[in-house]
Amino acid sequence: MSETIELDFGTTAQKRTEGDALPVVLLALDQGRYDMDRSLDELRALAEANGMDAVAEVVQKRSAPEAATLLGAGKVEEARLVCQNVQAAAAIFDGELTGSQIRNLSAALQVEVLDRTLLILEIFRARATTNEGKLQTELALLRYQLPRLQGLGESLSRQGGGGAGGGGARRGAGETKLELDRRHLHHRIEHLEQRLAELEKRRGETRRARRKNNVPVIALVGYTNVGKSSLLNALCGEQIFEADMLFATLDPTARKLTLPSGLQTVLVDTVGFVSRLPHHLVEAFKSTLEEAAYADVIVKVADASDPQAPEQLAVTDEVLATLDCGGIPQLVVYNKCDAANLIPLDPGLLLTSARTGRGLPELLARLDEVLSHRVRGIEVLLPYDKLALADVLRSRGSVAAEEYRETGVYYRATVKIDDLHRFEPYLV
Repeated sequence: MSETIELDFGTTAQKRTEGDALPVVLLALDQGRYDMDRSLDELRALAEANGMDAVAEVVQKRSAPEAATLLGAGKVEEARLVCQNVQAAAAIFDGELTGSQIRNLSAALQVEVLDRTLLILEIFRARATTNEGKLQTELALLRYQLPRLQGLGESLSRQGGGGAGGGGARRGAGETKLELDRRHLHHRIEHLEQRLAELEKRRGETRRARRKNNVPVIALVGYTNVGKSSLLNALCGEQIFEADMLFATLDPTARKLTLPSGLQTVLVDTVGFVSRLPHHLVEAFKSTLEEAAYADVIVKVADASDPQAPEQLAVTDEVLATLDCGGIPQLVVYNKCDAANLIPLDPGLLLTSARTGRGLPELLARLDEVLSHRVRGIEVLLPYDKLALADVLRSRGSVAAEEYRETGVYYRATVKIDDLHRFEPYLV
């Protein structure tokens, strides 16, 4: 029996030598459903994030797609000539393709063909660093591959059983490669789902511990490359990787953030969004994205220097709607304002720059305002035999003033509402 084939969708990134950008051609079918120019700009940025250089594009306006290749025969031939002229290493289609469409286009263009979803999956596979991120990416990739197995061509033809015994006796045709590969993927998907369920259980325990300690959670959400990681670093200190590219960081990061009132919070940076975020990724990364659903405040970050900022916020709202985040307080922050030189018409508009620090005090003050129901300012005179309570003031709140007096120590401080009962007998 021959061996099960090794599935290989889009190994372009693996073939790339370090430091080289592979020339690629962008393909698109414009049916008037969305802004094609904006979609191609985003696809070009995604290709760049994957170490590719989009040197040409071929777009066809067509009301109905061609079943075999989506593009018409004439446009496919034009794309083939373009790929030859620019010596393209691959072609990237702005949308999802079936397995047979990938095979047909690859044969017609004589180059490797990727679709938008697979390109994003390759970026995720390259960028994931934590165990959970790698498992989620593999799960998304397998879910993408499963319905496309039939499009892999002759390599999935039926296996021969081989002769046995005298007279040319046969054992039968045996199980097809397609069936073997499908069964293998199903088993691997089930295994990954079990592993991720275990990790989600641990994440749930962490969330319960936070709720028990009454630690507020602030989630940074938004389009990819709007500066969420830079904002987290600016607020909490340089700790995570940041770069001016799509999906520079994938894995969720939680950091301690102390607000001006002294309230200690947890600031969580989540995976970025893109328009038409593939369903496979939404499902695979749902446990990560659900950090927003369990947050006390959601900070929606947009790029103030991008004219498409309103559309980016609309995409963010769409994803949040799938996570049932409607009842959670939300703030909108326009980051990178130093690159936009905006003059806010609305005094309540939050403009920030993670690079220069502009607007960060205002953001922290607004977070304090939203979470003000969690803390209370007090003045207490603690007797000398009750100074153990001072540790509570310092560890779970903040001390603004301290004065030693004859009968005890006076404190002006901020405490959590949950701790207020401890100090009521000593309030001044």
